[in-house]
Amino acid sequence: MKSIFALMVGLMMALQIGAQGIEFYHGSFNEALEESKKTGKPIFMDAFAKWCGPCKRMAATTFKDEAVGAYFNKNFICLKIDWEESEGASLRNKYPVNAYPTLMFIDSKGEVVHKVVGGQDVNGLLKQGEIALGKVDYSRDFAKLYEGGDRSPELIYNYVKALNKSGKPSLSISNEYLRTQTDLTTEFNKRFILEAAVEADSRIFDLLVKHQTAIGLQEGLDAVRNRIEFACTNTVNKAIQFQTPELLEEAKSKIKASMPEKADAFIAKADYDYQKAAKDAAKFGKACDAYAKKVAKGDPKGLAKLAIDIANSFSKDEKCMKLAEKYAKEAAEKGNDYQYYVTYAEILHLNGKKKQALAAANKSLEMVKTGETIDSGAVQSIEKLIKQIES
Repeated sequence: MKSIFALMVGLMMALQIGAQGIEFYHGSFNEALEESKKTGKPIFMDAFAKWCGPCKRMAATTFKDEAVGAYFNKNFICLKIDWEESEGASLRNKYPVNAYPTLMFIDSKGEVVHKVVGGQDVNGLLKQGEIALGKVDYSRDFAKLYEGGDRSPELIYNYVKALNKSGKPSLSISNEYLRTQTDLTTEFNKRFILEAAVEADSRIFDLLVKHQTAIGLQEGLDAVRNRIEFACTNTVNKAIQFQTPELLEEAKSKIKASMPEKADAFIAKADYDYQKAAKDAAKFGKACDAYAKKVAKGDPKGLAKLAIDIANSFSKDEKCMKLAEKYAKEAAEKGNDYQYYVTYAEILHLNGKKKQALAAANKSLEMVKTGETIDSGAVQSIEKLIKQIES
């Protein structure tokens, strides 16, 4: 029987190739806490022990995953502390740990906002991160002052910034402030516009684009470019959430006008994500080719991930699965690495091509066994895959 579970074995292997995972903070807990206060980022703390098996597995797999790294490096100050060494021992009273690993999410006040015990895979850890961010809300203190009548510019700016960090709507507060301003080119207002432009389908985004040169000279051109892309991405996400093609087109149009050099890749990814969410296999298939050319750009890792994504999303659509096979094959031939051949074997297996699947799996096994160092875990996984294909 064809198995998506087996495909995930290939996925875990493929994702480790050249992956850039979590960048852990090189400092003490107290130093990380001070950094949290400065940046507004909460702390993600892995309380581990050297002898702990699940801890080792997470360190070798989940923490090295590219998607995990991108998400956690952006949103958290990440810290690993051996709970049986000196610093861990000094933190035990405030942060009790009964099993390893214990993963804690801590706000800038040093309070645990979310805690989970046990090893996590990629999807599990990303989910825990989302839950934690949802619980970290720095906007409440500012909300009390604002609702109490404080309309000072700095308070409103900090309130909007806190709302944005917490993922809460901020446009109504921002618009209310900007409507009171007769000069939008003051130093403060340029900084405010940059922070307030969170969606491309908004008047404030248009103000950012209109004044982007002046704002860029003050706040940095990279900050402006990053905010434009961020706002356009948020509008794409809103289009996906509400399945609104007009919003999708607006985001694509505005990125093309504002950042033409990034437009092709952005539009390809936007169309890909939108059609995948819409579960429209025909349109999704068309979006895949653009994604492969403009986003993956022939990179074996990107192509392998694309093949896996297609197979996991549209495994019952024959045309989509042919595309998955095409990209998996291209990744294997270009990458010439056993892990890509595992993914290719999985896709062939799902497509009912037993003979070809066995050939790809055996090739991957041969590549592992003839490598400079033999990974016994990889050998066992591939041999298990071969038996599954044969059965």
